[in-house]
Amino acid sequence: MKLVYLLCIAIVSLVTSSDSRPENKKAAETTTVYEALKAHGLPMGLLPKGVKEFDIDEDGNFQVHLDQACNAKFESELHYDRNVSGTLSYGKIAALSGISAQELFLWFPVKGIRVDIPSSGLIYFDVGVVFKQFSLSLFETPPDCVAVRTDFPVAAKSESGKLRNQRDQESFGRDVVECRLVPPAPADVVERQL
Repeated sequence: MKLVYLLCIAIVSLVTSSDSRPENKKAAETTTVYEALKAHGLPMGLLPKGVKEFDIDEDGNFQVHLDQACNAKFESELHYDRNVSGTLSYGKIAALSGISAQELFLWFPVKGIRVDIPSSGLIYFDVGVVFKQFSLSLFETPPDCVAVRTDFPVAAKSESGKLRNQRDQESFGRDVVECRLVPPAPADVVERQL
């Protein structure tokens, strides 16, 4: 009888317990986005100070809401939209939206972030055409973020890499000048026109 009783308790506890996968426990136990990043093998400084709200589900899908859109300076500049989202798993963030990286004078959306080998001290940002490599030490602590305008121009995914610069040209009052090379007319044509 005692064995049946213990067996019943074991079955009930298995049925009533929630998902026991380790990554889901990590997501449920974290109270801040910075703790969630650290629990998934990523540096806390990937997101700036000023996180207003943070949600993560059992599959690692997360949303972060900042007080305002802002820029942070590392080796290059990163832009954070007010809302950042992605899928968090150990050592990487996939399907990322809401972060852009500046390369030279262009801004590219960051599609993913990964740390392949933590002991290498390197972190990689997927900006679509290449993976930008940074030192992990740059992202040890959440950076201060400087507020920026909300209509921040970024090379959008929907535009297949074409830059949306029409707005910038209009705001500076520049006109587009079309230049064409026209071959010189033959001498006999010139004489007939006279």
